[in-house]
Amino acid sequence: MTIPQGPPQTRARRVVYRTRGYALGPITRLVSPSDVGRLIKPFVFLDYFDIEPRRAPAFGFHPHSGIATLTLVLEGRVSYEETSGTKGTIEPGGVEWMRAARGVWHTGGATGTARARGYQLWVALPPEMESSESEAQYLGAQHFQTDGPARVILGRYGEAASEVRAPTAINYLEVALQKRERWRYQPPEKHNVAWVTVHRGKLASPEIVDSGELVVFEELNAPVEFEAPEDTGFILGSAVKHPHDLVLGSYSVHTSAKALEAGEAEIRRIGNRLRAEGRLEDGIEL
Repeated sequence: MTIPQGPPQTRARRVVYRTRGYALGPITRLVSPSDVGRLIKPFVFLDYFDIEPRRAPAFGFHPHSGIATLTLVLEGRVSYEETSGTKGTIEPGGVEWMRAARGVWHTGGATGTARARGYQLWVALPPEMESSESEAQYLGAQHFQTDGPARVILGRYGEAASEVRAPTAINYLEVALQKRERWRYQPPEKHNVAWVTVHRGKLASPEIVDSGELVVFEELNAPVEFEAPEDTGFILGSAVKHPHDLVLGSYSVHTSAKALEAGEAEIRRIGNRLRAEGRLEDGIEL
């Protein structure tokens, strides 16, 4: 898949790709590193979850390396635990940022009584970060700033900036528009990747984007125009395109085969420790 290229322009950007992903029980996979993630990298994976806690699937400990994950909870509560040493619960509007980097294992799931809805994103890390030490950061809803209809989860927009220690040149916004409200997103300089996914209502940009859809805009550093035919909630991502190939492992995304090999070795090391502690199911391959 390729996205049409063009010279810098000031016109609004067109939709060039759309998907509804595919369902995995209560989870909808909208982006994977082997498909849409190659178009919108550094955004290489995106799940939307809508989980009833009493029927929540058991995820168990599983590993990652070379990426950072960001779990944004729109409604309900989600637990998390990392081998980097953090453990807790993400409350509504809160975020957990986990930089897997050289390798980490984590687990979690819907908890409490309220239905849990939200997104889990993977961000491909640049070479200087993909093999660094892992770390996790939890921020409650009160830590996130807004500019107009946009709450800034990653990056900076207008006067609002995120406290999440993410790579630069990435914006990830949670946006709410009221019926008939218009909004024009002007991306930062050199942000040539842009996409949105709608979880409530619908958008006109100018094509209609229905709830449950993800659309990718053409690669330009140009504005994106939105109008809400009804009350609408959506996620917008924009970034300078990740310039590296995606080198994929079973649980990892790296920029080179050498970095992937090192990440998988660290995953095996941590996994062997978890297994010796009786915290890892035998069915997971190392």
